[in-house]
Amino acid sequence: MSDTSAYQRATATPYEPGFGDYVQLLKPRVMSLVVFTALVGLLVAPVSLHPVVAFTAILFIALGAGASGALNMWWDADIDAVMKRTAKRPIPAGKVQAGEALAVGLGLSGISVVMLGLATNLLAAGLLAFTIFFYAVVYSMWLKRSTPQNIVIGGAAGAFPPMIGWVCATGSVSVEAFLMFALIFMWTPPHFWALALFMKEDYHAAGVPMLTVTHGRKATRAHILAYTILLVPVALGAAATQIGGPLTLAVAVVLNAGFVLGAVRLWRRDEVMAQADNYAAEKAFFRFSLLYLFLHFAAFLAEAALKSAGLGGW
Repeated sequence: MSDTSAYQRATATPYEPGFGDYVQLLKPRVMSLVVFTALVGLLVAPVSLHPVVAFTAILFIALGAGASGALNMWWDADIDAVMKRTAKRPIPAGKVQAGEALAVGLGLSGISVVMLGLATNLLAAGLLAFTIFFYAVVYSMWLKRSTPQNIVIGGAAGAFPPMIGWVCATGSVSVEAFLMFALIFMWTPPHFWALALFMKEDYHAAGVPMLTVTHGRKATRAHILAYTILLVPVALGAAATQIGGPLTLAVAVVLNAGFVLGAVRLWRRDEVMAQADNYAAEKAFFRFSLLYLFLHFAAFLAEAALKSAGLGGW
């Protein structure tokens, strides 16, 4: 019995999708990260938006992220059915039909872009439209299945939200917006390659050319270390701008020291060690990478709050 036929039978099974199934189609965990980073980009900008406008902007950025998730699930339904990590997603599980996912993705894309443009400005709407296109077409349809650099280039899609939030408030792109973008862009490869270290078989079974599949785990560990080191000046540079300050710099120093030490630890490990403890260090590094990004952006937000009270900033 082939995985393809199992997927076809699952999607042909009669099922009345509920609200929760459609919510899962939008990748809510990814959406939460998008909302948080976009909100930080908006709030640390030097121009303040009316609370209603700010809420509206974040709402439609979130819908745009959800649209990207739905389009990604529509296109990737065949490989999602093969991978254990994704087999329970709405389409391979037979809860939402592929055509419905496509309609939801396209509909939310149009609504989010148009409404963001009306609520804020055309540059923000254009960036959101490009982000959806980049994730759904450039990453999902092209890069993901064609090159081991998929997550490196494709990481741009997840890096745009803070820049979009900044542009919603200011109407322009600045060094600060670019560095917030660069922070996520450079963080994405070590974050996802750490996941790929202990999920290699999933990607191999699905035919996705992740670096662990095409070059092996040893090369992937070296790439994680290289990108983690390259991430350090980006994080410190962001802390040195107008959105940073002493608190942000201190957080950046501590987090990046921990991130580099974790990457060195992974680089020194071999497969015998990793298999012996069921990839414990790799899983710990992956979890820490999530905390790393959250705390960096939380520090930007805290610095802005201190600055408004006359206590923070440079």
